[in-house]
Amino acid sequence: MDFITLDFETATSDRDSPCEIGLTFVKNGQIADTLAWLIKPKSYPYFNSWNIAIHGIKPKDVQNSPTFDQVWQELQPMLQNQLVIAHNASFDMSVLRATLNTYGLPFPELNYACSVQFSKQVWQGLPQYDLKSLCNRHGIQFKHHRAAADSYACAELTLRALEHTNCLCLEEFPEKLKINFGRLFEGGYAASSVRKEAKKKKSFPF
Repeated sequence: MDFITLDFETATSDRDSPCEIGLTFVKNGQIADTLAWLIKPKSYPYFNSWNIAIHGIKPKDVQNSPTFDQVWQELQPMLQNQLVIAHNASFDMSVLRATLNTYGLPFPELNYACSVQFSKQVWQGLPQYDLKSLCNRHGIQFKHHRAAADSYACAELTLRALEHTNCLCLEEFPEKLKINFGRLFEGGYAASSVRKEAKKKKSFPF
């Protein structure tokens, strides 16, 4: 099974302020590579101190980095027509959409899934489903809140979920992990969601 896990770090609370993106590539069920790009955000040189406290990226770290529209020339062919997975995908996909809109770039065609959503279905009843808690539970070590490390951790977590559910191909993914893929497409998007279990029909004796 092939998929890509994605993580953004942002410079401010604005969704269109990515300062780093990380991608981890899974090929045939194995992690093949992890790449990261520092990005000079539109807010440069301003970074919110709260955001810096989370990821540790400062304005000086990105002063010579490309802007998102420049990075996107390299990223877009990688993501086009792929399955992209992110932990709390509603955040990462909103960063991608908002930033593409800011730079006047069309959305790519891709499916995506949220590892928070399917983790809640695969490992029900856990007290917490944040990335750090889930990785601690599964013995996945990583440096939290850097894009490369978070995307790698998300890939490892996804592979464990696939193994746990005996999911062997993309066609089985929605049914076995009990989620509906989200979609990005030129001109719009559809959010990912948890599948609603079919209601059992009640039988009544006559």
